[in-house]
Amino acid sequence: MPEGPSIVILRELIEDLHLKGKPVLEVGGNTSLDKNRLIGQKVTDFKNWGKHFLICFQELTLRIHLMLFGTYRINERKESKPSISLVFAHNELNFYTCSLQFIAGDLHKVYDWKADVMSDEWDAKNALKKAKEKGETLVCDLLLDQHIFAGVGNIIKNEVLYRIKVHPLSTVSALPLAKLKLLVKEARNYSFDFLAWKKAFVLKKHWLVYKQKKCPKGHALSQEQHLGKTNRRSFYCSQCQKKHI
Repeated sequence: MPEGPSIVILRELIEDLHLKGKPVLEVGGNTSLDKNRLIGQKVTDFKNWGKHFLICFQELTLRIHLMLFGTYRINERKESKPSISLVFAHNELNFYTCSLQFIAGDLHKVYDWKADVMSDEWDAKNALKKAKEKGETLVCDLLLDQHIFAGVGNIIKNEVLYRIKVHPLSTVSALPLAKLKLLVKEARNYSFDFLAWKKAFVLKKHWLVYKQKKCPKGHALSQEQHLGKTNRRSFYCSQCQKKHI
C-alpha cells in the first residue's frame, strides 16, 4: 500500500505537468462513478491527505485511494484497464486497482489537515492528545490510525517502533510519556526520511527491520506475524524493543 510520502511524490509528479486550469477532455476506466461529471471540468488543485490523492475541480473533488495494490501511470498505460483514466490536451493520467470517490463541498470539512504527518499543518500536540486517549490500544495499531497519523503505513510503523525501541505489542497506556512523545515525533520524522530516500531510490537500503532477517545489532527478528486489530505484518527485535504492558 502506498504510504503518505509516496502520495506526496505522486502529487509532485502530476503538478509538474502544469494541469491546473486545464479541462478534462475524456474520461475512461471501469469505475462505476458517473465519469461524465468530470468531462469539461477544470483542475483547480492537486492535494494529498494521508494515503489519499485528491484532484480538485471547480464543482467537486475526485478522491483516489490506491489501497493495497493500486498503481498509476502518467502519459503511459498498462495492459490492464484502469479504474479511471483522465485525458487532457497533452497529458493522460491512469489509475489502476484503486478506490474512487467524489467529494462535494469544502475539503476542510472532510479532512483534518493537522492529522496528516506530511502536512505543513501537522500538529504534534494534537496527535499526542489523541494518542493518550487510546488507552489499551496496541502501539502497532495506534501508528496505523489514520485519524491520528494520516499517511503512516506498515513500513513506517515497523521502522518507527524499532527507532524508538518499543515492542509492537506494547499498550499506549503503559508507555512512558517520553516514549509516547518520541513515537509521535518519529512518525513524522521517519515519514520525511522515507520521502527523501524514495526520491533518491534508496529507500530499501535504509530499512532496519522491515522485511529484514536481523536487526542492525545482529539479532534475529520476529517476522511474518500479523499483529493487532489491524492484522498487519510486523517485523521487530524482541531484544532491542521493550514490551510495555
